This record gives sequence, structure tokens and C-alpha cells, in this order.
Amino acid sequence: MFKRIGLFLLVNFLVLLTIVIMTSLLGVGGYITAYGIDYGSLLVFAAIVGFSGSFISLAISRWMAKKMMNVRVLNPNGNLTAQEHRIVQLVHDMSRQSGITKMPEVGIYDSPEVNAFATGATKNSSLVAVSTGLLSRMDDNAVEGVLAHEVAHIANGDMVTMALIQGVVNTFVVFISRIVAYFVSTLVREEYAAIAHFAAIIFFQIFFSILGSIAVMAFSRYREFHADRGGATLAGKEKMIHALQSLKQNVQLVDTDQQALQTMKISGGSKSWTKLFSSHPDLDDRIRSLQSM
Repeated sequence: MFKRIGLFLLVNFLVLLTIVIMTSLLGVGGYITAYGIDYGSLLVFAAIVGFSGSFISLAISRWMAKKMMNVRVLNPNGNLTAQEHRIVQLVHDMSRQSGITKMPEVGIYDSPEVNAFATGATKNSSLVAVSTGLLSRMDDNAVEGVLAHEVAHIANGDMVTMALIQGVVNTFVVFISRIVAYFVSTLVREEYAAIAHFAAIIFFQIFFSILGSIAVMAFSRYREFHADRGGATLAGKEKMIHALQSLKQNVQLVDTDQQALQTMKISGGSKSWTKLFSSHPDLDDRIRSLQSM
């Protein structure tokens, strides 16, 4: 189930779980009274914890992506090859066209996969990275289409929007898991109630996080269609379609060792029931959507 959850979601989950464990051990929250649960206090507590996990994940997303993928950031004023210079120039030109005031970092990561990703906390603190496999297997028009798609993600503020959606989901996960855990703790003997409550919180936190990821992934798939349309505006409809068709031809060269980053990459998707947990729509669906524009 976790194969299609992206780096942002993975970090969010770990941060949220850490906060939950620490607050439970320290007794922070104060939502349980002598009369039962104070739902107002619990909701405030859940929102603080939920949005903290989401925005901490967002804040470190660019740094984490660089470290995990070993991205080599290209210095625009450095000694670049003709291909590297073209990539930087394309990203910067399309960023200016999109109204982005501070140019994204542009990087390359060493991998045979044919893919690319964009991440960052804000439009003015972002990163666009492409794989060496993409550069070696795609022609110039396809590369331009891929870069346009990634710049569209940045211009649309998709990472920030994703953080807000994830924060809402986190809030409900924390809120509901504690309600269920409280009632579970009332079913055991009093001396075991605290242990049962803590264990139930962790269990239901994980369980409801998995269910919540279905909603987050559905939103992610919707944003991919939107980024495709933005890429078509920046690079041209035919180049964006050509980029997706090229990705389809090389879909077997997606790096399955880096599944945690799938949410941020241009390629992905599934045709089986696991598409509920997929961050990207099927490539055929994306191509048809652009052709109907």
C-alpha cells in the first residue's frame, strides 16, 4: 500500500507519529476529563499536531529530496555542458513566464529511470530535478515538456496545497484515532487502561493514516492533470503530449528503489485497485485529457 506514497507523505507520517508518541508519553493534550472527552479541546489539539506534521514535512522537502536522490544542483554561472545549460535556461525561462520571481534550483540525479520531480516549500524556494536516464533517452521536445510540467507544479503551488490537504487529513486522523482509543481503553481493566489507550492510539493512528492517504492521493492525481495542462501552456500542447508518450514508452525504467518519491515525479500510476494509493493517474488517461483540450 505504501509503494505510491511520496516523500512528503512519508516524512509527514513519521513526523506525525513522533509527535503523537511524544505527546502521549508526556501526557500533553488535556482533552480527557472526569466526564469523558472534551471534544473541543481534542479538536484544537488534533489541528495543532496535524498541521505541525504537515508543515514540518513541507519545510524540509527540498533538502530531503536532495539527500535521498543525491541531486547535483547546477550552478547557472558555473561550468555547465551545453545540455545542462539548456535545462537551466528552459526552467528559468518558463518560471519567469509563470510569474515566479526567484528561480528554482535545477539539478540532475544519477539514475537509469526516465523521470523528473519538483519540490519545495514555496514557489520561491523550489527545486526541479531530472534523471540522467531521462536526459539520455528523451529528445529535446520531450525534455522541454517534462520540465514545463514540473514548473507548472511550482507555479500552481501544489506542494503548499498538498500540505494544507494533508494537514486537514492529519487533524481528522488524530481526532478520530483518539476517540476510538479512548473507548477501547474503557473496555479493559482499569490498571491496563493507560497501556491500552496508548497502544490503541498508535494502532488507529497508522490505520486511519493509511485510509486518509486515499483522499490525499486522489487530490494528487487531480493536480497531475492540472500540471499537464499548465505544461501544455508553457511548452505547447504537442510537446507535452509527446513528453507523456515518451514516458509511456520508457515506463519500465522507473526506479522502484525510490518509491518514497513517487508523489513528486512526473511518471507513475496504476491500472489496478492499487491506483487508490497512486499519486499519478495512468499515462493513457493523461494523454487523452490533453488531446481533448
